[in-house]
Amino acid sequence: MATMTNDEKTSSHDLNSLLGSDERDFLIRQNNDQVKISSLIGKTVGIYFSAAWCGPCRRFTPKLVQAYQELSEKSDFEVVFISFDKDEEAFSGYFGKMPWLALPFSDLGTRKRLERLFKLRVIPFLVILGKDGVSNDAGVEIISDYGAEGYPFTSERLDQLKEETEKTKREQSLMSLLVNVPRDYLLSNDANKVPVNELEGKTVGLYFSENSHKGCLEFTKVLIEVYKKLRDRGENFEVVLVSLDEEEQDFRANFGTMPWLSLPFKDQNCEKLSRYFQIRDLPALVVMGPDGKTQHPNAVESIEEHGDEAYPFMPEECAKLGKAKAESQTLESILVHEDKDFVIAKDGSKVKVTELVGKTILLYFSAEWCPPCRDFLPKFISVYEEIKAKDDAFEVIYISSDRNQLSFDDYFYAMPWLALPFNDERKAFLHRSFRIKGIPAVVAIGPDGRTVNTHVRQLIQAYGAEAYPFNTDRVKQLEEKVEEMAKGWPKKVKHELDHKHNLILTRRSGYKCDGCQDMGYGWSYSCDDCNLDLHPKCALKKEIWKPEKHSKDGYVCDGDVCRKA
Repeated sequence: MATMTNDEKTSSHDLNSLLGSDERDFLIRQNNDQVKISSLIGKTVGIYFSAAWCGPCRRFTPKLVQAYQELSEKSDFEVVFISFDKDEEAFSGYFGKMPWLALPFSDLGTRKRLERLFKLRVIPFLVILGKDGVSNDAGVEIISDYGAEGYPFTSERLDQLKEETEKTKREQSLMSLLVNVPRDYLLSNDANKVPVNELEGKTVGLYFSENSHKGCLEFTKVLIEVYKKLRDRGENFEVVLVSLDEEEQDFRANFGTMPWLSLPFKDQNCEKLSRYFQIRDLPALVVMGPDGKTQHPNAVESIEEHGDEAYPFMPEECAKLGKAKAESQTLESILVHEDKDFVIAKDGSKVKVTELVGKTILLYFSAEWCPPCRDFLPKFISVYEEIKAKDDAFEVIYISSDRNQLSFDDYFYAMPWLALPFNDERKAFLHRSFRIKGIPAVVAIGPDGRTVNTHVRQLIQAYGAEAYPFNTDRVKQLEEKVEEMAKGWPKKVKHELDHKHNLILTRRSGYKCDGCQDMGYGWSYSCDDCNLDLHPKCALKKEIWKPEKHSKDGYVCDGDVCRKA
Protein backbone atom coordinates (compact mmCIF):
# COMPACT_ATOMS: atom_id res chain seq x y z
CA MET A 1 0.00 0.00 0.00
CA ALA A 2 1.36 3.43 -0.89
CA THR A 3 1.49 5.74 2.12
CA MET A 4 4.25 8.26 1.71
CA THR A 5 4.04 10.63 4.65
CA ASN A 6 7.70 10.89 5.66
CA ASP A 7 10.22 13.54 4.77
CA GLU A 8 12.34 11.12 2.76
CA LYS A 9 9.60 10.88 0.11
CA THR A 10 8.36 14.49 0.03
CA SER A 11 9.94 17.85 -0.70
CA SER A 12 8.89 21.22 -2.13
CA HIS A 13 9.49 22.50 -5.68
CA ASP A 14 8.68 25.54 -7.85
CA LEU A 15 7.19 24.53 -11.24
CA ASN A 16 8.84 27.25 -13.33
CA SER A 17 12.34 26.49 -12.11
CA LEU A 18 11.63 22.76 -12.13
CA LEU A 19 10.32 22.35 -15.69
CA GLY A 20 11.69 25.40 -17.47
CA SER A 21 15.08 26.56 -18.68
CA ASP A 22 16.73 29.83 -19.68
CA GLU A 23 15.61 29.31 -23.28
CA ARG A 24 12.17 27.74 -22.64
CA ASP A 25 9.15 28.59 -20.49
CA PHE A 26 6.67 26.20 -22.11
CA LEU A 27 5.71 22.55 -22.50
CA ILE A 28 4.18 20.91 -25.58
CA ARG A 29 1.05 19.00 -26.57
CA GLN A 30 0.87 16.14 -29.10
CA ASN A 31 0.29 18.64 -31.94
CA ASN A 32 3.34 20.67 -30.79
CA ASP A 33 1.19 23.52 -29.42
CA GLN A 34 3.03 25.32 -26.63
CA VAL A 35 1.58 25.60 -23.13
CA LYS A 36 3.11 28.05 -20.66
CA ILE A 37 4.51 26.37 -17.56
CA SER A 38 3.03 29.18 -15.48
CA SER A 39 -0.48 27.93 -16.44
CA LEU A 40 0.16 24.88 -14.25
CA ILE A 41 0.66 26.88 -11.07
CA GLY A 42 -2.05 26.02 -8.56
CA LYS A 43 -2.66 22.58 -10.10
CA THR A 44 -1.68 19.11 -8.93
CA VAL A 45 1.01 18.00 -11.41
CA GLY A 46 2.42 14.55 -12.10
CA ILE A 47 5.91 14.41 -13.63
CA TYR A 48 6.03 11.11 -15.49
CA PHE A 49 9.39 9.56 -16.43
CA SER A 50 8.82 6.82 -18.99
CA ALA A 51 9.90 5.34 -22.35
CA ALA A 52 8.34 3.37 -25.21
CA TRP A 53 11.04 0.66 -25.02
CA CYS A 54 10.24 -0.08 -21.35
CA GLY A 55 7.69 -2.88 -20.89
CA PRO A 56 6.69 -1.89 -17.31
CA CYS A 57 6.17 1.68 -18.58
CA ARG A 58 3.88 0.52 -21.37
CA ARG A 59 1.86 -1.51 -18.85
CA PHE A 60 1.57 1.39 -16.40
CA THR A 61 0.78 4.17 -18.89
CA PRO A 62 -2.83 2.97 -19.55
CA LYS A 63 -3.52 3.06 -15.81
CA LEU A 64 -2.29 6.64 -15.64
CA VAL A 65 -4.31 7.57 -18.75
CA GLN A 66 -7.46 6.14 -17.15
CA ALA A 67 -6.90 8.09 -13.91
CA TYR A 68 -6.08 11.26 -15.87
CA GLN A 69 -9.24 11.02 -17.98
CA GLU A 70 -11.41 10.36 -14.94
CA LEU A 71 -9.97 13.45 -13.25
CA SER A 72 -9.77 15.76 -16.28
CA GLU A 73 -13.27 17.22 -15.96
CA LYS A 74 -13.53 17.42 -12.19
CA SER A 75 -10.09 18.43 -10.93
CA ASP A 76 -7.00 20.51 -11.60
CA PHE A 77 -4.71 17.59 -12.39
CA GLU A 78 -2.08 17.66 -15.11
CA VAL A 79 0.72 15.31 -16.16
CA VAL A 80 4.04 16.15 -17.82
CA PHE A 81 5.83 13.39 -19.72
CA ILE A 82 9.64 13.26 -19.42
CA SER A 83 10.87 10.93 -22.15
CA PHE A 84 13.68 8.40 -21.91
CA ASP A 85 13.13 7.30 -25.50
CA LYS A 86 16.13 6.71 -27.74
CA ASP A 87 15.05 9.00 -30.59
CA GLU A 88 12.40 11.57 -31.46
CA GLU A 89 10.42 9.13 -33.60
CA ALA A 90 9.96 6.77 -30.64
CA PHE A 91 9.10 9.75 -28.43
CA SER A 92 6.45 11.02 -30.85
CA GLY A 93 4.86 7.59 -31.26
CA TYR A 94 4.67 7.01 -27.50
CA PHE A 95 3.59 10.57 -26.67
CA GLY A 96 0.84 10.22 -29.27
CA LYS A 97 -0.92 7.78 -26.93
CA MET A 98 -0.88 10.25 -24.03
CA PRO A 99 -3.52 12.96 -23.42
CA TRP A 100 -1.24 15.25 -21.40
CA LEU A 101 1.78 17.55 -21.81
CA ALA A 102 5.46 16.78 -22.36
CA LEU A 103 8.90 18.25 -21.99
CA PRO A 104 10.27 18.79 -25.53
CA PHE A 105 12.38 15.77 -26.50
CA SER A 106 15.25 18.05 -27.52
CA ASP A 107 15.66 19.47 -23.99
CA LEU A 108 18.11 16.83 -22.76
CA GLY A 109 19.61 19.23 -20.21
CA THR A 110 16.36 19.64 -18.25
CA ARG A 111 15.71 15.90 -18.38
CA LYS A 112 19.14 15.15 -16.92
CA ARG A 113 18.66 17.82 -14.27
CA LEU A 114 15.32 16.28 -13.24
CA GLU A 115 16.88 12.83 -13.29
CA ARG A 116 19.54 13.97 -10.83
CA LEU A 117 17.11 15.97 -8.70
CA PHE A 118 14.77 13.02 -8.13
CA LYS A 119 17.65 10.51 -7.93
CA LEU A 120 16.06 8.45 -10.65
CA ARG A 121 17.04 4.77 -10.64
CA VAL A 122 14.10 3.09 -12.35
CA ILE A 123 11.25 3.80 -14.75
CA PRO A 124 8.31 4.14 -14.81
CA PHE A 125 8.62 6.85 -12.18
CA LEU A 126 5.91 9.36 -11.27
CA VAL A 127 6.47 12.37 -9.02
CA ILE A 128 3.26 14.09 -7.90
CA LEU A 129 3.52 17.79 -7.05
CA GLY A 130 0.70 19.11 -4.88
CA LYS A 131 -0.82 22.54 -5.28
CA ASP A 132 1.45 23.69 -2.47
CA GLY A 133 4.54 22.48 -4.38
CA VAL A 134 5.16 19.54 -2.06
CA SER A 135 6.19 16.44 -4.01
CA ASN A 136 5.53 12.73 -3.50
CA ASP A 137 7.70 10.34 -5.53
CA ALA A 138 5.51 7.26 -4.99
CA GLY A 139 3.12 8.16 -7.81
CA VAL A 140 3.38 4.82 -9.62
CA GLU A 141 2.37 2.93 -6.48
CA ILE A 142 -0.41 5.42 -5.68
CA ILE A 143 -1.98 5.25 -9.15
CA SER A 144 -1.58 1.45 -9.23
CA ASP A 145 -3.26 1.09 -5.82
CA TYR A 146 -5.97 3.74 -6.02
CA GLY A 147 -6.23 5.21 -9.52
CA ALA A 148 -8.25 8.43 -9.66
CA GLU A 149 -9.63 7.72 -6.18
CA GLY A 150 -6.25 8.76 -4.78
CA TYR A 151 -6.74 12.40 -5.84
CA PRO A 152 -5.54 14.88 -4.60
CA PHE A 153 -2.80 12.42 -3.59
CA THR A 154 -2.15 14.04 -0.23
CA SER A 155 -1.03 12.04 2.79
CA GLU A 156 -4.42 12.68 4.39
CA ARG A 157 -6.27 11.23 1.39
CA LEU A 158 -3.96 8.20 1.20
CA ASP A 159 -4.36 7.51 4.91
CA GLN A 160 -8.15 7.68 4.46
CA LEU A 161 -8.04 5.22 1.55
CA LYS A 162 -5.79 2.89 3.50
CA GLU A 163 -8.28 2.81 6.37
CA GLU A 164 -11.14 2.13 3.92
CA THR A 165 -9.16 -0.70 2.32
CA GLU A 166 -8.43 -2.30 5.68
CA LYS A 167 -12.11 -2.13 6.57
CA THR A 168 -13.06 -3.68 3.21
CA LYS A 169 -10.61 -6.54 3.80
CA ARG A 170 -12.10 -7.23 7.20
CA GLU A 171 -15.56 -7.46 5.62
CA GLN A 172 -14.37 -9.12 2.42
CA SER A 173 -16.52 -11.78 0.73
CA LEU A 174 -16.82 -13.21 -2.77
CA MET A 175 -19.98 -11.17 -3.30
CA SER A 176 -18.28 -7.93 -2.28
CA LEU A 177 -15.34 -8.67 -4.60
CA LEU A 178 -17.10 -9.96 -7.70
CA VAL A 179 -20.53 -8.28 -7.81
CA ASN A 180 -21.30 -4.76 -8.95
CA VAL A 181 -24.66 -3.17 -9.64
CA PRO A 182 -26.46 -4.36 -11.72
CA ARG A 183 -24.19 -7.36 -12.54
CA ASP A 184 -24.37 -10.33 -10.14
CA TYR A 185 -23.02 -13.01 -12.48
CA LEU A 186 -19.85 -14.32 -14.14
CA LEU A 187 -19.41 -15.63 -17.67
CA SER A 188 -18.72 -19.23 -18.59
CA ASN A 189 -16.67 -20.16 -21.66
CA ASP A 190 -19.87 -20.83 -23.64
CA ALA A 191 -21.22 -17.33 -22.81
CA ASN A 192 -23.69 -18.50 -20.13
CA LYS A 193 -24.23 -16.35 -17.06
CA VAL A 194 -23.31 -18.02 -13.76
CA PRO A 195 -24.56 -16.33 -10.54
CA VAL A 196 -21.69 -15.31 -8.27
CA ASN A 197 -23.47 -16.81 -5.25
CA GLU A 198 -22.97 -20.29 -6.75
CA LEU A 199 -19.26 -19.93 -5.85
CA GLU A 200 -19.87 -19.32 -2.16
CA GLY A 201 -18.29 -22.01 0.01
CA LYS A 202 -15.73 -22.87 -2.66
CA THR A 203 -11.99 -22.20 -2.83
CA VAL A 204 -11.72 -19.64 -5.64
CA GLY A 205 -8.67 -18.43 -7.53
CA LEU A 206 -8.83 -14.95 -9.07
CA TYR A 207 -6.58 -15.23 -12.12
CA PHE A 208 -5.09 -11.90 -13.30
CA SER A 209 -3.87 -12.35 -16.86
CA GLU A 210 -3.17 -10.72 -20.25
CA ASN A 211 -3.25 -12.52 -23.57
CA SER A 212 -0.18 -10.65 -24.83
CA HIS A 213 1.93 -11.61 -21.80
CA LYS A 214 4.08 -14.66 -22.56
CA GLY A 215 4.36 -15.59 -18.88
CA CYS A 216 0.55 -15.67 -18.64
CA LEU A 217 0.27 -17.88 -21.72
CA GLU A 218 2.75 -20.36 -20.24
CA PHE A 219 1.18 -20.36 -16.77
CA THR A 220 -2.34 -20.77 -18.18
CA LYS A 221 -1.31 -24.19 -19.54
CA VAL A 222 -0.06 -25.23 -16.09
CA LEU A 223 -3.16 -23.88 -14.34
CA ILE A 224 -5.53 -25.68 -16.76
CA GLU A 225 -3.80 -28.98 -15.96
CA VAL A 226 -4.03 -28.37 -12.20
CA TYR A 227 -7.66 -27.19 -12.49
CA LYS A 228 -8.71 -30.33 -14.34
CA LYS A 229 -6.94 -32.62 -11.86
CA LEU A 230 -8.61 -30.91 -8.90
CA ARG A 231 -12.04 -31.03 -10.51
CA ASP A 232 -11.60 -34.68 -11.51
CA ARG A 233 -10.93 -35.67 -7.93
CA GLY A 234 -13.94 -33.73 -6.68
CA GLU A 235 -12.30 -30.72 -5.03
CA ASN A 236 -14.58 -27.70 -4.51
CA PHE A 237 -12.33 -25.37 -6.52
CA GLU A 238 -13.08 -22.70 -9.13
CA VAL A 239 -11.09 -20.10 -11.06
CA VAL A 240 -12.31 -16.68 -12.21
CA LEU A 241 -10.40 -14.85 -14.95
CA VAL A 242 -9.77 -11.16 -14.21
CA SER A 243 -8.65 -10.03 -17.64
CA LEU A 244 -6.40 -6.99 -17.94
CA ASP A 245 -6.49 -7.08 -21.74
CA GLU A 246 -7.03 -3.76 -23.55
CA GLU A 247 -8.65 -5.24 -26.67
CA GLU A 248 -11.74 -7.47 -26.68
CA GLN A 249 -10.24 -9.78 -29.30
CA ASP A 250 -7.33 -10.45 -26.92
CA PHE A 251 -9.77 -11.16 -24.09
CA ARG A 252 -11.70 -13.62 -26.28
CA ALA A 253 -8.52 -15.34 -27.44
CA ASN A 254 -7.32 -15.62 -23.84
CA PHE A 255 -10.60 -16.78 -22.29
CA GLY A 256 -11.30 -19.10 -25.22
CA THR A 257 -8.61 -21.53 -24.03
CA MET A 258 -9.83 -21.64 -20.41
CA PRO A 259 -12.31 -24.10 -18.80
CA TRP A 260 -13.32 -21.76 -15.95
CA LEU A 261 -15.33 -18.57 -15.41
CA SER A 262 -14.54 -14.91 -16.07
CA LEU A 263 -15.55 -11.37 -15.24
CA PRO A 264 -16.90 -9.64 -18.38
CA PHE A 265 -14.41 -7.82 -20.59
CA LYS A 266 -13.53 -4.36 -19.25
CA ASP A 267 -15.77 -4.86 -16.21
CA GLN A 268 -15.12 -2.08 -13.70
CA ASN A 269 -14.18 -4.70 -11.11
CA CYS A 270 -11.16 -5.86 -13.18
CA GLU A 271 -9.11 -2.73 -12.57
CA LYS A 272 -10.61 -2.35 -9.10
CA LEU A 273 -9.50 -5.85 -8.07
CA SER A 274 -6.06 -5.30 -9.60
CA ARG A 275 -5.62 -2.27 -7.37
CA TYR A 276 -7.23 -3.88 -4.33
CA PHE A 277 -4.85 -6.86 -4.40
CA GLN A 278 -1.89 -4.66 -5.46
CA ILE A 279 -1.13 -6.73 -8.56
CA ARG A 280 2.34 -5.66 -9.69
CA ASP A 281 3.40 -8.60 -11.86
CA LEU A 282 1.61 -11.00 -14.16
CA PRO A 283 0.50 -13.72 -14.02
CA ALA A 284 -1.06 -13.58 -10.56
CA LEU A 285 -3.49 -15.97 -8.84
CA VAL A 286 -5.10 -14.70 -5.63
CA VAL A 287 -6.74 -17.60 -3.77
CA MET A 288 -9.88 -16.99 -1.72
CA GLY A 289 -10.89 -19.51 0.94
CA PRO A 290 -14.43 -20.93 1.38
CA ASP A 291 -15.16 -18.01 3.75
CA GLY A 292 -14.33 -15.45 1.03
CA LYS A 293 -11.19 -14.24 2.79
CA THR A 294 -7.79 -14.13 1.09
CA GLN A 295 -6.06 -17.47 1.58
CA HIS A 296 -2.95 -16.91 -0.59
CA PRO A 297 -1.92 -13.51 -2.06
CA ASN A 298 -0.36 -15.13 -5.14
CA ALA A 299 -0.18 -18.90 -5.62
CA VAL A 300 1.51 -18.82 -9.05
CA GLU A 301 4.94 -19.97 -7.85
CA SER A 302 3.44 -22.67 -5.61
CA ILE A 303 1.43 -24.09 -8.51
CA GLU A 304 4.38 -23.91 -10.90
CA GLU A 305 6.56 -25.74 -8.39
CA HIS A 306 4.13 -28.25 -6.87
CA GLY A 307 1.11 -28.44 -9.18
CA ASP A 308 -2.08 -29.85 -7.67
CA GLU A 309 -0.14 -31.05 -4.60
CA ALA A 310 -0.19 -27.43 -3.38
CA TYR A 311 -4.00 -27.43 -3.01
CA PRO A 312 -5.68 -25.79 -1.10
CA PHE A 313 -2.79 -23.35 -1.49
CA MET A 314 -2.23 -22.41 2.14
CA PRO A 315 1.09 -20.47 2.30
CA GLU A 316 2.39 -22.45 5.28
CA GLU A 317 1.75 -25.79 3.59
CA CYS A 318 3.24 -24.55 0.31
CA ALA A 319 6.38 -23.50 2.21
CA LYS A 320 6.65 -27.00 3.73
CA LEU A 321 6.35 -28.55 0.27
CA GLY A 322 9.06 -26.23 -1.03
CA LYS A 323 11.41 -27.10 1.82
CA ALA A 324 10.87 -30.84 1.38
CA LYS A 325 11.42 -30.59 -2.36
CA ALA A 326 14.65 -28.61 -1.91
CA GLU A 327 16.00 -31.14 0.60
CA SER A 328 15.25 -34.08 -1.70
CA GLN A 329 16.52 -32.42 -4.88
CA THR A 330 19.09 -34.28 -6.96
CA LEU A 331 20.73 -33.47 -10.27
CA GLU A 332 18.63 -36.16 -11.94
CA SER A 333 15.40 -34.76 -10.46
CA ILE A 334 15.94 -31.40 -12.18
CA LEU A 335 17.66 -32.50 -15.41
CA VAL A 336 16.06 -35.84 -16.27
CA HIS A 337 12.54 -35.93 -17.72
CA GLU A 338 11.17 -39.15 -19.17
CA ASP A 339 13.57 -40.14 -21.99
CA LYS A 340 15.49 -36.84 -21.79
CA ASP A 341 18.39 -37.99 -19.60
CA PHE A 342 21.25 -36.19 -21.33
CA VAL A 343 22.79 -32.84 -22.22
CA ILE A 344 24.89 -32.14 -25.31
CA ALA A 345 28.47 -31.16 -26.06
CA LYS A 346 29.46 -28.76 -28.87
CA ASP A 347 30.04 -31.62 -31.28
CA GLY A 348 26.44 -32.74 -30.73
CA SER A 349 27.37 -35.83 -28.72
CA LYS A 350 25.13 -36.73 -25.76
CA VAL A 351 26.45 -36.62 -22.20
CA LYS A 352 24.40 -38.58 -19.68
CA VAL A 353 23.24 -36.60 -16.66
CA THR A 354 24.47 -39.46 -14.47
CA GLU A 355 28.04 -38.67 -15.61
CA LEU A 356 27.71 -35.22 -14.00
CA VAL A 357 26.49 -36.44 -10.59
CA GLY A 358 28.93 -35.48 -7.82
CA LYS A 359 30.14 -32.32 -9.61
CA THR A 360 29.40 -28.66 -8.95
CA ILE A 361 27.12 -27.63 -11.82
CA LEU A 362 26.26 -24.11 -12.97
CA LEU A 363 23.05 -23.66 -14.94
CA TYR A 364 23.57 -20.72 -17.29
CA PHE A 365 20.31 -19.08 -18.47
CA SER A 366 21.11 -16.90 -21.45
CA ALA A 367 20.43 -16.08 -25.12
CA GLU A 368 22.31 -14.73 -28.12
CA TRP A 369 19.80 -11.89 -28.68
CA CYS A 370 20.36 -10.48 -25.15
CA PRO A 371 23.11 -7.77 -25.02
CA PRO A 372 23.87 -8.22 -21.27
CA CYS A 373 24.25 -11.95 -21.92
CA ARG A 374 26.75 -11.39 -24.72
CA ASP A 375 28.67 -8.92 -22.59
CA PHE A 376 28.80 -11.28 -19.60
CA LEU A 377 29.92 -14.32 -21.61
CA PRO A 378 33.66 -13.47 -22.06
CA LYS A 379 34.19 -13.02 -18.33
CA PHE A 380 32.16 -16.14 -17.57
CA ILE A 381 34.30 -18.19 -19.98
CA SER A 382 37.47 -16.85 -18.36
CA VAL A 383 36.15 -17.76 -14.87
CA TYR A 384 35.07 -21.19 -16.09
CA GLU A 385 38.50 -21.99 -17.50
CA GLU A 386 40.22 -20.79 -14.31
CA ILE A 387 37.99 -22.95 -12.08
CA LYS A 388 38.16 -25.94 -14.43
CA ALA A 389 41.97 -25.87 -14.37
CA LYS A 390 41.84 -26.30 -10.58
CA ASP A 391 38.87 -28.65 -10.23
CA ASP A 392 37.65 -31.00 -12.94
CA ALA A 393 34.54 -31.81 -10.86
CA PHE A 394 32.95 -28.65 -12.21
CA GLU A 395 30.75 -28.02 -15.23
CA VAL A 396 28.40 -25.46 -16.80
CA ILE A 397 25.19 -26.24 -18.71
CA TYR A 398 23.77 -23.63 -21.07
CA ILE A 399 19.96 -23.22 -20.81
CA SER A 400 19.02 -21.41 -24.02
CA SER A 401 16.33 -18.81 -24.64
CA ASP A 402 17.48 -18.38 -28.24
CA ARG A 403 14.83 -17.72 -30.88
CA ASN A 404 15.92 -20.30 -33.44
CA GLN A 405 18.32 -23.19 -33.95
CA LEU A 406 20.81 -21.10 -35.95
CA SER A 407 21.16 -18.51 -33.16
CA PHE A 408 21.57 -21.30 -30.62
CA ASP A 409 24.27 -23.01 -32.70
CA ASP A 410 26.22 -19.77 -33.23
CA TYR A 411 26.07 -18.75 -29.58
CA PHE A 412 26.77 -22.20 -28.15
CA TYR A 413 29.77 -22.54 -30.49
CA ALA A 414 31.57 -19.83 -28.48
CA MET A 415 31.08 -21.69 -25.18
CA PRO A 416 33.46 -24.32 -23.76
CA TRP A 417 30.79 -26.20 -21.80
CA LEU A 418 27.63 -28.31 -22.21
CA ALA A 419 24.02 -27.36 -23.04
CA LEU A 420 20.43 -28.51 -23.09
CA PRO A 421 19.39 -29.05 -26.72
CA PHE A 422 17.63 -26.09 -28.35
CA ASN A 423 13.91 -25.86 -27.56
CA ASP A 424 14.17 -28.64 -24.98
CA GLU A 425 11.03 -28.99 -22.84
CA ARG A 426 13.16 -29.11 -19.68
CA LYS A 427 14.00 -25.43 -20.12
CA ALA A 428 10.51 -24.27 -19.05
CA PHE A 429 10.66 -26.51 -15.96
CA LEU A 430 14.06 -25.10 -14.97
CA HIS A 431 12.90 -21.50 -15.46
CA ARG A 432 9.91 -22.18 -13.20
CA SER A 433 11.86 -24.16 -10.60
CA PHE A 434 14.53 -21.49 -10.13
CA ARG A 435 12.14 -18.56 -10.70
CA ILE A 436 14.21 -17.05 -13.49
CA LYS A 437 12.78 -13.58 -14.13
CA GLY A 438 15.55 -12.21 -16.33
CA ILE A 439 18.73 -13.20 -18.15
CA PRO A 440 21.63 -13.67 -17.84
CA ALA A 441 21.22 -15.74 -14.68
CA VAL A 442 23.47 -18.42 -13.19
CA VAL A 443 22.37 -21.03 -10.62
CA ALA A 444 24.84 -23.26 -8.72
CA ILE A 445 23.99 -26.91 -7.95
CA GLY A 446 26.27 -28.60 -5.42
CA PRO A 447 27.82 -32.09 -5.65
CA ASP A 448 24.86 -33.49 -3.66
CA GLY A 449 22.40 -32.13 -6.25
CA ARG A 450 20.94 -29.43 -4.02
CA THR A 451 20.76 -25.75 -4.95
CA VAL A 452 23.73 -23.83 -3.57
CA ASN A 453 23.14 -20.30 -4.87
CA THR A 454 20.75 -18.65 -7.36
CA HIS A 455 22.76 -15.41 -7.68
CA VAL A 456 26.02 -16.72 -9.08
CA ARG A 457 26.11 -14.22 -11.92
CA GLN A 458 26.51 -11.39 -9.37
CA LEU A 459 29.23 -13.33 -7.50
CA ILE A 460 31.19 -13.87 -10.72
CA GLN A 461 30.92 -10.17 -11.55
CA ALA A 462 32.09 -9.22 -8.07
CA TYR A 463 34.73 -11.86 -7.28
CA GLY A 464 35.46 -13.89 -10.41
CA ALA A 465 36.77 -17.43 -9.90
CA GLU A 466 37.48 -16.66 -6.26
CA ALA A 467 33.76 -17.11 -5.54
CA TYR A 468 33.94 -20.86 -6.27
CA PRO A 469 32.22 -23.06 -5.01
CA PHE A 470 29.64 -20.27 -4.53
CA ASN A 471 28.31 -21.57 -1.21
CA THR A 472 27.33 -19.52 1.82
CA ASP A 473 30.62 -20.03 3.66
CA ARG A 474 32.70 -18.90 0.68
CA VAL A 475 30.54 -15.84 0.05
CA LYS A 476 30.81 -14.89 3.72
CA GLN A 477 34.62 -15.17 3.56
CA LEU A 478 34.79 -12.89 0.53
CA GLU A 479 32.39 -10.34 2.00
CA GLU A 480 34.43 -10.22 5.22
CA LYS A 481 37.61 -9.72 3.19
CA VAL A 482 36.06 -6.79 1.29
CA GLU A 483 34.72 -5.29 4.54
CA GLU A 484 38.22 -5.41 6.01
CA MET A 485 39.66 -3.76 2.90
CA ALA A 486 36.96 -1.05 2.99
CA LYS A 487 38.19 0.06 6.40
CA GLY A 488 41.27 1.42 4.68
CA TRP A 489 39.42 3.31 1.95
CA PRO A 490 38.76 7.06 2.26
CA LYS A 491 35.16 8.00 3.11
CA LYS A 492 35.03 10.49 0.23
CA VAL A 493 37.09 11.24 -2.87
CA LYS A 494 37.18 13.62 -5.83
CA HIS A 495 37.06 12.25 -9.37
CA GLU A 496 37.21 13.80 -12.85
CA LEU A 497 33.77 12.38 -13.72
CA ASP A 498 32.24 14.69 -11.08
CA HIS A 499 34.00 18.03 -10.75
CA LYS A 500 31.38 19.57 -8.46
CA HIS A 501 30.96 17.08 -5.63
CA ASN A 502 32.78 14.62 -3.46
CA LEU A 503 31.99 10.95 -4.10
CA ILE A 504 30.84 9.26 -0.90
CA LEU A 505 31.70 5.66 0.01
CA THR A 506 28.27 3.97 0.07
CA ARG A 507 26.88 0.45 0.43
CA ARG A 508 25.12 -0.69 -2.75
CA SER A 509 23.25 -3.93 -3.47
CA GLY A 510 23.98 -3.55 -7.17
CA TYR A 511 24.90 -0.80 -9.64
CA LYS A 512 26.56 -0.12 -12.97
CA CYS A 513 29.95 1.58 -12.68
CA ASP A 514 30.07 4.82 -14.65
CA GLY A 515 33.82 4.36 -15.04
CA CYS A 516 34.48 0.87 -16.42
CA GLN A 517 30.75 0.16 -17.17
CA ASP A 518 30.95 -3.19 -15.32
CA MET A 519 28.41 -4.22 -12.68
CA GLY A 520 29.32 -3.57 -9.07
CA TYR A 521 28.12 -4.98 -5.75
CA GLY A 522 28.78 -4.19 -2.10
CA TRP A 523 30.51 -0.81 -2.12
CA SER A 524 30.39 2.21 -4.42
CA TYR A 525 31.77 5.73 -4.48
CA SER A 526 28.59 7.60 -5.39
CA CYS A 527 27.06 11.01 -5.88
CA ASP A 528 23.27 11.10 -5.60
CA ASP A 529 23.11 14.63 -7.02
CA CYS A 530 24.79 13.47 -10.24
CA ASN A 531 23.37 9.92 -10.22
CA LEU A 532 26.93 8.57 -10.47
CA ASP A 533 28.48 5.35 -9.16
CA LEU A 534 32.07 4.15 -9.35
CA HIS A 535 33.72 0.92 -8.29
CA PRO A 536 36.19 1.59 -5.49
CA LYS A 537 38.97 0.48 -7.87
CA CYS A 538 37.84 3.09 -10.43
CA ALA A 539 37.35 5.86 -7.89
CA LEU A 540 40.70 5.17 -6.18
CA LYS A 541 42.43 4.46 -9.54
CA LYS A 542 44.01 1.29 -8.27
CA GLU A 543 43.22 -2.42 -8.17
CA ILE A 544 41.63 -3.09 -4.80
CA TRP A 545 40.63 -6.72 -5.32
CA LYS A 546 43.62 -8.95 -6.06
CA PRO A 547 42.93 -12.69 -5.94
CA GLU A 548 45.89 -15.05 -6.18
CA LYS A 549 45.28 -15.57 -9.89
CA HIS A 550 42.85 -13.22 -11.51
CA SER A 551 41.58 -12.77 -15.04
CA LYS A 552 41.05 -9.36 -16.57
CA ASP A 553 38.00 -7.38 -15.41
CA GLY A 554 35.91 -4.83 -17.24
CA TYR A 555 33.35 -6.41 -19.59
CA VAL A 556 30.26 -4.30 -20.28
CA CYS A 557 26.87 -5.39 -18.96
CA ASP A 558 23.95 -3.09 -19.76
CA GLY A 559 21.80 -3.42 -16.69
CA ASP A 560 21.32 -6.05 -14.07
CA VAL A 561 19.03 -8.23 -16.17
CA CYS A 562 17.54 -8.32 -19.67
CA ARG A 563 13.82 -8.63 -19.25
CA LYS A 564 11.26 -9.41 -21.98
CA ALA A 565 8.81 -6.57 -22.51
